[in-house]
Amino acid sequence: MKRLSIGASLLIAAFTLIVACGGNAVNTRGGLEPGTTPGTGGPPLSQSPVVDDSSSSGGVPTYTYDVVNRWPHDPNAFTQGLVFYEGALVESAGLYDHSSLRRVDLQTGKILKKVDVPNKYFAEGLTVFQGKIFQLTWREDVCFVYDPHTFTLTSLLAYTGEGWGLTHDDQYLILSDGTNRLKFLDPVSLRVVRTISVYDGDRSLTDLNELEFIKGEIYANIWHTDRIVRIDPNSGRILGWIDLAGLLPASERSDEEAVLNGIAYDEAHDRLFVTGKLWPAIFEIRLKRK
Repeated sequence: MKRLSIGASLLIAAFTLIVACGGNAVNTRGGLEPGTTPGTGGPPLSQSPVVDDSSSSGGVPTYTYDVVNRWPHDPNAFTQGLVFYEGALVESAGLYDHSSLRRVDLQTGKILKKVDVPNKYFAEGLTVFQGKIFQLTWREDVCFVYDPHTFTLTSLLAYTGEGWGLTHDDQYLILSDGTNRLKFLDPVSLRVVRTISVYDGDRSLTDLNELEFIKGEIYANIWHTDRIVRIDPNSGRILGWIDLAGLLPASERSDEEAVLNGIAYDEAHDRLFVTGKLWPAIFEIRLKRK
């Protein structure tokens, strides 16, 4: 793996060359192939998203939710990554020919800033770490790095394998690739430092997707389900489940790929936000033991 650090003019040239030479990938992520068209508020959580379950009995705990607030969300955004940063949401929207990076006002859903990703790329998860926005791509082996305030592209980083979700702890980026493995990456080189594997009993828990690091735990969407799993970042052990069934009614889902995918945490106010691909709403939720 290597770092591709170049000036703004060379970045533009590199984009042009890559887009011109890129081929079409078979799409198994529910998106569209290249060249096609796709059909502050609220009280703090009464219970923190992370609780100590070490003394609980009856196996891995499950949580459900109360809705604290419902905010508007662009129903055309194929949400692949979501974070809360400096009072607004930063979102990565996917699909070939439609991928973008956005800053979104939480209360209104208004897009405050937007940068389109070159058409050859299918944007995936993102996180803000060490004063930079890192945005993955699905199968293109490229991570875009931006200034978080101007959205200026500052560098490209190369990595190997599919990119799905992205978050970070206090030292490393954490990447999901659709398997049951989570990779911890050096944020300068994207070199894999270590991996953990997640099992539900004896079964590999695959389709780990969008990620968020919350109070020492990794929260992960399970693709094509209404569940979020809480994971121990040291061992991969499952610490709990969050059941979000019924959060967005089927009548409001425009497509079979309009699935739960988006977790953001406001650390300053202990607020948890979730949304999905092509969802018309972002929800602030309060967790409660099921």
